[in-house]
Amino acid sequence: MSRNKNKQLPLIEGVRIEACAAEGKALARVDDKVVFVPFVVPGDVVDLQVKKKKSSYMEAVAVKVHEFSPLRTEPVCRHYGVCGGCKWQCLKYEEQLKAKQQQVYDNLSRIGKVELPEFEPILGSHNIYGYRNKLEFGFSNKRWLTEEEVKQDVKYEVMDAVGFHISGAFDKILDIEECHLMDDVNNRIRNDIRRYALEHGLEFYDLRQNRGLLRSLMIRTSNTGELMFLVQFRIETPEEQAQVDALMQHLAETFPEITSLLYVDNHKLNDTFGDQEIHVVKGKDYIYEEMEDLRFKVGPKSFYQTNTEQAYELYKVARDFAGLTGGELVYDLYTGTGTIANFVAKHARQVIGIEYVPEAIEDAKVNSELNGIDNTLFYAGDMKDLLNREFIEQHGRPDVIITDPPRAGMHADVIDTILFASPRRIVYVSCNPATQARDLQMLDADYKVMKVQPVDMFPHTQHVENVVLLEKR
Repeated sequence: MSRNKNKQLPLIEGVRIEACAAEGKALARVDDKVVFVPFVVPGDVVDLQVKKKKSSYMEAVAVKVHEFSPLRTEPVCRHYGVCGGCKWQCLKYEEQLKAKQQQVYDNLSRIGKVELPEFEPILGSHNIYGYRNKLEFGFSNKRWLTEEEVKQDVKYEVMDAVGFHISGAFDKILDIEECHLMDDVNNRIRNDIRRYALEHGLEFYDLRQNRGLLRSLMIRTSNTGELMFLVQFRIETPEEQAQVDALMQHLAETFPEITSLLYVDNHKLNDTFGDQEIHVVKGKDYIYEEMEDLRFKVGPKSFYQTNTEQAYELYKVARDFAGLTGGELVYDLYTGTGTIANFVAKHARQVIGIEYVPEAIEDAKVNSELNGIDNTLFYAGDMKDLLNREFIEQHGRPDVIITDPPRAGMHADVIDTILFASPRRIVYVSCNPATQARDLQMLDADYKVMKVQPVDMFPHTQHVENVVLLEKR
């Protein structure tokens, strides 16, 4: 007979939450242990049910609130507390910004251990809801049941769902009725496609069995008013192809605001479609985003910052930190689709962008051509292999390096090459201040941190972008 392990874990009463912590959680201290708790805010007084107990910390959930913190605000989303996407919805936005500013400082000072200037105040997002230009939802024939639904022990006739994956349950989807991360168009289309699929008997995907017609959907909006909608299917028979054609026709007729209607027939074990053929049902296979006097072509496989307004603020900071006068050679590392490279090009003599993904580099070249920019060069390849001493000697030592690496930060070989290149200034854009701090420590012997500017791209989450200016010692 199995035992309920939670019976061995304590209920701790009357605990005051002290501060925000990593992963969107908050922390309290009980005796000599730190306790991490989701969906609470500093100042709450709660009873905690411990879920995991380690030698130096515990994880718990709040089961009763005795006193609500004045820092609290009412979450707007009905799925808050189950969907883990916006854990800080219950925390006032100005407090979220303070926590993110502190997170950047803690990482750079404790991990980086480098001399730091006074930080610039974090740039908050103008829109704290509806700020995303891209959302992805999954289909599943195994709907995630909330604790309340499980307690009711009701046998549900429909277990199909379209929504977000639940952490720790890779094959289950939380059925989403509303999401406030994007304009309401995401709710109207997603809810309509669910209704249509159930009414017409379309099979929802079974991830464990790799079968089922409906796999996932992606919505992209843009500041030009265009809308891209892509559905991933797994089509096995002519009958299913007919179902796909009918659904796509329904979407085209019901939602005339869709300017780019696409689908993919994906038989792989995952939903990545970078190597899959895109079928165009309506419009073209791209939309445009605008930034200042530039237009960027964004396809279904393109990377583009998902908060358009804040991306503009982020790139302005990077351009300002670069201090360009028109005569500089700039290297833009991890250039993606060349957004930053093209954004700063008219202020530089030449910009050379490097990116791992070949398709992204093709987009970068198209975006330069689209905007009449003729002083950019783009190269595709693994950064640590492509950016070497031979590359520097061939293309010239850069005056400025702008680097915007993935969350893992920069490879040690890349940092060694940057030190060899010896630019006057380095502008380091990061979505992970912890790995940024590690890299700053490796650069510290030759470069001094002159400016630090946090930028909030994702309200109600713990994520924060940070831009650092380093100058040659």
